[in-house]
Amino acid sequence: MLNKPRGVVTSAADEQGRQTVYAFLEPGLPWLAPVGRLDKASEGLLLFTNDSDWAAAVSAPETHLEKTYHVKVNCVGDQTLIDTITAVVTTPNGERLHTKHARILRHGKKNTWLEVVLDEGKNRQLRRIFATLGVEVLRLVRVAIGPLPLGELAKGASRPLTIEEKQSLDRAMRETTAA
Repeated sequence: MLNKPRGVVTSAADEQGRQTVYAFLEPGLPWLAPVGRLDKASEGLLLFTNDSDWAAAVSAPETHLEKTYHVKVNCVGDQTLIDTITAVVTTPNGERLHTKHARILRHGKKNTWLEVVLDEGKNRQLRRIFATLGVEVLRLVRVAIGPLPLGELAKGASRPLTIEEKQSLDRAMRETTAA
């Protein structure tokens, strides 16, 4: 697992010379691929594996494995915003997007931190939901994948999953798929 810093691309190499997530992994590791993606402006929990079937299962919308995000938006959020993003939001191109759960963490005079849970992994889903509503995402941090929290892992730091963490992710995928 890696706590991906903002401004880093989730790619093995970048034709524009930008820093990639691989710069933060220990040298000498076997080949590893990211499990899903976080866009350049997003940060937080990113998993890596050399098991492509497992990676596909973690990322697959059919598993409904929850991904939890903390999102800072440029407005004072209220229950109406929460109700709107947990209902279906239809983007300008007709795509229907929603969140599974959302709540306000804290807000100031001009912005709000929300906790948002997704159980499907569509490309830039949260950014597209908020853009459709005319709300700017100022920060987006993935803080958990299923039962696995980012915890206190420092920004840019990585570490192997424990056997127990891997087993808890596997259990969560089986439970959500069976439900």
